[in-house]
Amino acid sequence: FKESNGPTDSYAAISQVDRLQSEPESIRKWREEQKERLEQLDANSRKQEAEWKEKAIKELEEWYARQDEKLQKTKASNRAAEEAFVNDAEDIFPGTEWERVAQLCDFNPKSSKQAKDVSRMRSVLISLKQAPLVR
Repeated sequence: FKESNGPTDSYAAISQVDRLQSEPESIRKWREEQKERLEQLDANSRKQEAEWKEKAIKELEEWYARQDEKLQKTKASNRAAEEAFVNDAEDIFPGTEWERVAQLCDFNPKSSKQAKDVSRMRSVLISLKQAPLVR
């Protein structure tokens, strides 16, 4: 058993050719125009896909550049904050503990950019500052 794309017996092939030749002119013309239109649509879609890929690659590169820039800024600010913290750690005097805690905590709820709700912790720290635990 041999497989092929076209008709297997010769009479079927001849009848198909006869059918294509006996096709009216308007249908043949429409078929050719349809073929051209589909080829043009395919070409346009390939062109548009290539443009989208280029645009996506460009936007991804810009995003990576922005992320890297933000990362560098964050690293620099963290290093500066760490250096300031280490310098302030040398000036430890008894009785200044709450001032140091207040410097490290943001007690203003409106200026906090955190996504987490830290109001309970803030209220606990404020109450401890006002009435410290007695040992």
